[in-house]
Amino acid sequence: MAHGEVYDRQFGWNTDFEALVARIVADYADAHDPAAEAGWIAEVDGRRAGCVFLVSGDEPGVAKLRILLVTPEARGLGLGDRLVTECLDFARAAGHRSVTLWTNSVLTSARRIYEAHGFTLTAEHPHDSFGTHLTGQTWTLTL
Repeated sequence: MAHGEVYDRQFGWNTDFEALVARIVADYADAHDPAAEAGWIAEVDGRRAGCVFLVSGDEPGVAKLRILLVTPEARGLGLGDRLVTECLDFARAAGHRSVTLWTNSVLTSARRIYEAHGFTLTAEHPHDSFGTHLTGQTWTLTL
């Protein structure tokens, strides 16, 4: 999977991260509601260059933005911004009231995209995951 390879090279994250991404994708494939959930894959010159998912949250009207990724060779082209824009436009059209996401503080480019779209940091917590010490963050956007 691209996520595992990219974050292993960038941050030394172990296969626990790849397993998490695989679970998210498998859960989506098993039981997604096309009226409320969607996924997008960005391509550059016919090659996959990024993705993002929107899934229903634990509370009605709350969606989760999941697994945003832009491959290193496609960064700087505005794909991350476009993927998040598509995701949020869909969330609004589907009637979600808010979108939350979980990320880690080391993912500075992603955090800049979230801030540019109006997300606010609502929680931080240190954790030991993916073979390293990280600071997890929860971000929220009211639509």
